[in-house]
Amino acid sequence: MSGMLLFSTVTITLALVFYTLGVWAERLSSYLKSWHVLTFWIGFTFDVTGTLAMHFISKHPFSLLDSHTLSGQLALWLMLAHAIWATHVVRRNKVQLRKKFHRYSLMVWLIWLIPYIGGMLIGMNK
Repeated sequence: MSGMLLFSTVTITLALVFYTLGVWAERLSSYLKSWHVLTFWIGFTFDVTGTLAMHFISKHPFSLLDSHTLSGQLALWLMLAHAIWATHVVRRNKVQLRKKFHRYSLMVWLIWLIPYIGGMLIGMNK
């Protein structure tokens, strides 16, 4: 395994760890806390870093006709929107908004899992 492939695999997996931790901790507490938002941003940062590393080792980087690339881009944009929205909710500091936020986190996380699992399967088949 090349160094860049190892780096991208580790960073994408760290994205999974941090994003999953934030989503599930927030869901189980039913209240958005500042540290949840931090884990969303850390997960997003690791995901972008790992995605860019994958771009550099790919033979066909970011082919828009590829379902893995499309689902990955959708997931990244949803993660970004989710983190921005969470930041906004925490800054507004309204209890009702913080309690309702968890309704959408799980959906974004499930959509994010599609390219994660797809990428894992693609990697195992090479």
